[in-house]
Amino acid sequence: MSEAQGGPVMSADEMHAYLVDQLNHALRRPGMFGGEIAILMLLDHLLFMEGQLECRWEAVREPLRERGASTAIGVKGVFRELIRGRDEHDVASVYAEFAHQRRWLHADRLLDARTHESLMGRASEWAAQDRQWPDVVAEFGEPSILFGGTNPRYGKTLAYVSEDPGHPLVFFHLWNGDLDEASPTWKPSYEQPVLWAVRLGDRPFQESFTFTPTWPRLRPQ
Repeated sequence: MSEAQGGPVMSADEMHAYLVDQLNHALRRPGMFGGEIAILMLLDHLLFMEGQLECRWEAVREPLRERGASTAIGVKGVFRELIRGRDEHDVASVYAEFAHQRRWLHADRLLDARTHESLMGRASEWAAQDRQWPDVVAEFGEPSILFGGTNPRYGKTLAYVSEDPGHPLVFFHLWNGDLDEASPTWKPSYEQPVLWAVRLGDRPFQESFTFTPTWPRLRPQ
């Protein structure tokens, strides 16, 4: 930290660490930070600090477009074709993959390589039946990252991260909300969020999902 008129100025390392910390908060609670645009801004600032001076947003968004994970309105455009209701946590999980590749993502729990490989091999078949949030945790343990809050009235995404940074992330997408769009009062449809898809982060986007039997009931009308 150096001194400047008006007070101390943080060092580059301190500013970088602060931005990484803010990014991790924004990914976990995107609705509180401003959603997709706020995440993109934090990624932009971090890329600038690491020496990428041009086309920083394109460095993030172009690979997403190539994978089919983004439309003209961003990642949210893809999810709005897949699932009704709030999608901030789903969107954040996609940007978490980019953060993971840059070593910016901080996981609360890392799976050893064998456990992670077993999870990847089992997750899609396991999702062939209807599941809820407690079922995922009972089967695979607490997630490495929870995108979204802990309130069961709302959807969320659980991510499982390997201790090997070269291994892809595995995501469990959970939904809750009001299926009765004509109702004058909002109420959640389930006591616990229901699993609508498992997503493997190393695939082309449209091929990365395994949808559960619940998903057709939750698609946009």
